Amino acid sequence: MKTLREFDIAFVGLKPGVHAFEYQITDSFFENYGPQDFSNCKATVKLQFDKKSNFFMLKFEVGGTATVNCDRCGAPFELQLWDDFDQVVKLVENPEELQDDEDPEVTYISKTDSHFNVADLIYEFINLSIPMQRIHPDDSEGKSGCDPKVLEMLDRMNQQSGEKQNPIWKDLDKFREN
Repeated sequence: MKTLREFDIAFVGLKPGVHAFEYQITDSFFENYGPQDFSNCKATVKLQFDKKSNFFMLKFEVGGTATVNCDRCGAPFELQLWDDFDQVVKLVENPEELQDDEDPEVTYISKTDSHFNVADLIYEFINLSIPMQRIHPDDSEGKSGCDPKVLEMLDRMNQQSGEKQNPIWKDLDKFREN
């Protein structure tokens, strides 16, 4: 995987305090990470980099859109991305010994490092901004944005499955009353 140099932050030359960075993320960014389950990503990641003497406090704001497939009807739709993430980066003598720490919001780097690459964090945070369940949002009238033909077919399938009760489960209803 090639290093994404534009995501390197040369923190040695930065004065203590808050510094702002902004990144425009498109599909080409994800080529280093393999295939994704979304496309047409147009995300803006704003980073507040607060430099302290022995650690950095990073605040990521993810916004934008990505095209995903609906879990209900299978049609693609544009999903709004919006989320905030915090990360603490600590400068330590032996970062390898501390990487197994249980806190995912803390990253350890060596005191001898001069750059910190935020590409992996941006990748992780954009993926975390996409919900596990992806369903078309309702329109302005409160109706589902899913394909009406698919919804109709799903309703018919649910009605048919309700009519075909398996006789094995019929006797279990007796135990509910006990």
